[in-house]
This record gives sequence, structure tokens and C-alpha cells, in this order.
Amino acid sequence: MLTADAGGLSRAADLLRLGGLVAFPTETVYGLGADATNPRAVAGIYAAKERPSFNPLISHLPDIAAAEREGVFGPDAARLAAAFWPGPLTLVVPRAEMSRICDLATAGLDSVALRVPGLPLARDLLTLVGRPVAAPSANRSGRISPTRADHVLADLIDRIDAVIDGGGTNVGLESTIISCLDGEMRLLRPGGVPREAIEEVLGRKLLDGAAPTDEEAPLAPGMLESHYAPRAMVRLDAEEVRPGEGALLFGRKRPPGIETAGAIRNLSESGDLVEAAANLFAHLRGLDDARVPAIAVVPIPAHGLGEAINDRLRRAAAPR
Repeated sequence: MLTADAGGLSRAADLLRLGGLVAFPTETVYGLGADATNPRAVAGIYAAKERPSFNPLISHLPDIAAAEREGVFGPDAARLAAAFWPGPLTLVVPRAEMSRICDLATAGLDSVALRVPGLPLARDLLTLVGRPVAAPSANRSGRISPTRADHVLADLIDRIDAVIDGGGTNVGLESTIISCLDGEMRLLRPGGVPREAIEEVLGRKLLDGAAPTDEEAPLAPGMLESHYAPRAMVRLDAEEVRPGEGALLFGRKRPPGIETAGAIRNLSESGDLVEAAANLFAHLRGLDDARVPAIAVVPIPAHGLGEAINDRLRRAAAPR
């Protein structure tokens, strides 16, 4: 466990340059970092997460100039980068001819997924490393994404070299992913930047990117249908709570049967979608730790960050 100070960041940067695996906080969730230019280090991510090798990774950079050395930014991509970086937005752009990101990190695609994180601590670390850092969420593949250092340790304590304890994340939801390929702008994954804000900057509607089938390689992380899955079965849009179920609530409404719940968490008593997003993974994990047989999720509004929250919940509920 490394401290979130100059000494801790220096040690983490050394480990990453040596090919190690270091989990670190961003404003979204904790990422499991490895040198994106080092195929052996990237392979360590796949091994630690038990992640399908055809699922590409997001590479993190400290600023736009560093990102532009790895990817080709057309006018629309450049506009989004200027508006939302640093921040919870990932852009999938054509791979630059001189990009240092290895093929394993891109899953063999001619595109790269790039992000400049909003948390200053993360950018300070990336500056010290001096190379792109591939960093999917720091959990085993398909499990709930971590928003605190102890969440990382619960999944990966014997599989990684270090974790920087930067406290809880303030967005608590992965980045929005936009594909900027072939002149089209597609929403591949809802996340920390709402669709509406992106469309306002672009001046037009985003196209929807369809999730791939099992036989197709996804363009970006987070596109597999069964993802972010707790051990308990997840029941969406629940109007009642069945005896022994965990209850994931939103707002002050109490559904029938709540008194029989095995465990209860509320994403936001006040009905605040930003607060709900920040609490989502921690509350799912808390309900799962209570060993309930199922989790009843009340309806969540679909506007703003609600789209991303519902996307995560739908993936958590997918057959597996």
C-alpha cells in the first residue's frame, strides 16, 4: 500500500517503468496500471484480471499533447478533448503511426482508446512514468469496479505489486467512451460525461454503438454484455423486495417488502444521480458481501448519468 504523496508516487512510477502492476485512483474508479508500451506488463493486466485477451485497454496520458502522440485526432475528437479533458471521457481514435502503445493493449486493432484523467494525483503519476499507462478497472474481470483501495485489495491483493491509497473516487463510474472513427461519432459506453453534454459540444446527436456478439472483438473496454457482475443475481426495475433479497434503492420511496430485505443500500436518498453514480459500485459490492441470494434494484431515471448507471446495472444483470 503506497501513500498518495511524492514518495508514494515516485515508488509507483518506478514499479510501472520496471514492468510492474500498480493500482491507482482516478476520478472515476481505481485503475490497474501497467506500462502500455511493454507487452509483458500488459499481459500481466490480463492475467491479474483474468480478462479476455480480445478486450482492448484504455491508455492513460497526463495531457492532450501526450495523447496526440499516440492517436490521430480529427476535428470532432479534438473538440471533445479540449472540452472534457482532463476528465471522465475516453476517445477511441486511429492509432498514430509512431504510437508506442503495444498491440496487446489495443487487442490488435488499428485504433487506440485514450484518456487524460481528471484527478491531479493520477496525472502526476503519469507524468512521472513518462509513458502511456494502460489501466482498466482494478478488479477481476466481470467483478464490481473498485472505488476505494480496499476494494482493489479484496480482488487483487496477491496479483499486483502495489496500490496507491488515494481515498474514495468522486465520480465512481467509468469514463464515457466515444468512437471517433471513419467520420462517425458513436457512444460505445455511457459513463462519467453525459451524452447530452457531448452532443452539445458536437452540435449533433451521437450515433449508438451496438454491443458486440461473443464472436466479435469489441472496439473498446466495457462492451461485453455480461460485465460488472456481482455474485448475486440482479433483478432490475423491481417494484417489490422479496424475502431475503438485497435492496438497492434510489430516492426516499420504500418498495413493498423492504422490511424483509436481507440488506439495504440507497444510491441517493435525495435522488441525486451524481451521488448515485459515485455510490453504485460500492453499494453493489456491499450487498454482494452480505451474501444475499439476489439484489432487487428499484427503477433508476434514465436521463443524464442515469443512462450510465442503468447500463452498468443491465450488464450486472446479464446472464452469465
